[in-house]
Amino acid sequence: MRNNIQLKKSIAIIVIVLLIDQLVKVYIKTHFYLGETVHIFGLDWARLHFVENNGMAWGTEFGGRTGKLFLTLFRLVAITGIGYWLVSSIKQNASKLLIFAITLIFAGAFGNIIDSVFYGLIFDTPGGTNLATSFAENPYGTLFHGKVVDMFYFPFIKNGTFPFWIPFIGGETFTFFNAIFNVADFVISVGVGVLIVFNKRVFPKEEKTTITEA
Repeated sequence: MRNNIQLKKSIAIIVIVLLIDQLVKVYIKTHFYLGETVHIFGLDWARLHFVENNGMAWGTEFGGRTGKLFLTLFRLVAITGIGYWLVSSIKQNASKLLIFAITLIFAGAFGNIIDSVFYGLIFDTPGGTNLATSFAENPYGTLFHGKVVDMFYFPFIKNGTFPFWIPFIGGETFTFFNAIFNVADFVISVGVGVLIVFNKRVFPKEEKTTITEA
């Protein structure tokens, strides 16, 4: 009974995350020009900046179309493993924090997989003053070759300078935080953060029992 309740809670969280993630992505993709930036509440350090990520985290790409296909298939294998981990943890009555963290990681990974698998079939390519359209006659890609939509950008420090005493990068300028991410990425980060911060609670060590002879 307890396992069923926990499973339903996890499914509810996954559905909510997916709905929010996809609604935000579809809105940005169909209402923003590629590369367009809007300041949130007029703040310079809080922006919506529409970019498309064709690869891994931080925009890393490899191997062209073949590499993209391999990456998407790898994500599908990885999320299968995460799903198995989640179900197993629920069955074993694992820590609620652990189940919550795995649920967030699964939901976030699933959200980005939807982009990678289906967006190439659904949307055309935005460019210049043209907005992307959904269910386009000439979509930009094929199955498993979609691009992940990113939009949140928080450059808290712009044109900062590394101290000169730091080897190799001393004196060079930097921006913090320069990553552009989406709801799914944020949710994954929260899940991983829970695993790191509450490591001892989510992965409790079994107490060793010693047998003493009378």
